[in-house]
Amino acid sequence: MEMFFQQGMSRKDCELKIIEKYSRPFHILSEREIRLGGLFGLFTKPGVEVGFYFSPVVNSHKLDLEEEKKKVIAAAKKNQEQSAALNMEASKAILDSLNEIKQKIDSGSKSNNRQVEEHPAFFQTAQLLRQNDFSEKYIGVILEKLRKELPLETLDNPDLLQDRLLEWIGESIDIYSDESLARKPRIMVLIGPTGVGKTTTIAKLAAIFGLGTSERPAVAVRMITIDAFRIGAKAQLESYGDIMQIPVSIVDNKLDLRKEIALFSDETDLFLVDTIGKSPKDLARLGEIKEILEGCGKGAVMYLVISASTKASDIADILQQFEPFNYRSVVLTKMDETDRVGNVISALYERKKSVSYLTDGQKVPNDIRKASVVRFLMNLDGFKINRDKIEKRFPSGEADQFKWG
Repeated sequence: MEMFFQQGMSRKDCELKIIEKYSRPFHILSEREIRLGGLFGLFTKPGVEVGFYFSPVVNSHKLDLEEEKKKVIAAAKKNQEQSAALNMEASKAILDSLNEIKQKIDSGSKSNNRQVEEHPAFFQTAQLLRQNDFSEKYIGVILEKLRKELPLETLDNPDLLQDRLLEWIGESIDIYSDESLARKPRIMVLIGPTGVGKTTTIAKLAAIFGLGTSERPAVAVRMITIDAFRIGAKAQLESYGDIMQIPVSIVDNKLDLRKEIALFSDETDLFLVDTIGKSPKDLARLGEIKEILEGCGKGAVMYLVISASTKASDIADILQQFEPFNYRSVVLTKMDETDRVGNVISALYERKKSVSYLTDGQKVPNDIRKASVVRFLMNLDGFKINRDKIEKRFPSGEADQFKWG
């Protein structure tokens, strides 16, 4: 008796395959469970292997064989239909479970977002920034950082929250630093609206560089004003020059300005040029000033002077209107006349402008400082300021902004 073997999904499946393949009577002697299909042992399915032998074929068995074949085929078909139904039910159950999990995740995510957005820290932060005159656009940027970067534990801790706010505000302040080796002479030009303190600032800078400080030796300085029409400005600058023994020149056109610089270049390290103060909306007059300043040559560096007490929207307009001058940085004056600095920080951040010097009074040369992040942060209202901590985070003793060779 010769043994044969057949594999299938079930015993009935094996019997059907034997009948279809051989069409002979047979008897199953053994049955065992096996794994079918797959790749490298993976993704296999459960199956059955049967051992069988063939019975002698006689005519009387033909009818029985055909009937048996029909029964096996019917049973196999029914089995397949039941299996398909079970598979559909299983697939539907799996999909239902996945949808339920997704709904829970989405619901939890929305709940967390809602919890974060409704957190009192958002309202408190917005109020604190408005209290310091920050623009709504800047406030929106900070609130978005709160939403994306801070966990609920930080939002629940007022001290940690303020530390992060101070850090973000400090990071948004760009301090100007000119590390280039200066060729002589250097030409520094102050431009800006009327009444922002350009002439006084020129005198302060002349004293710092012309008289020297403990940080740097004195250099040869010359002051030039192109504001020949405003007698008060001319007299004021000449008075400062007499006191400090620093020469002053007065010009009113491009050619004379160029001649003045050329004439004294060999004996001067730094030219400080004062300009006419005009409304930034007076475009015609601004054009005239720009043309005169062409007499300084391409090496001149322009600095825009703005009063800290100017409201944010006006600062933005001033920054825009003076763009044709290609100013390098901003000098911020009258810090002593305001308790709010959010207006300035917002406008400079939104226009991507740096700040170089801060002035906070009329005394020459005492009331002028190099700009620092710490100074801005110390002027914020309503914050608990740990000066040691912010000075470590934003060292104010960075490289001198102006290198006068």
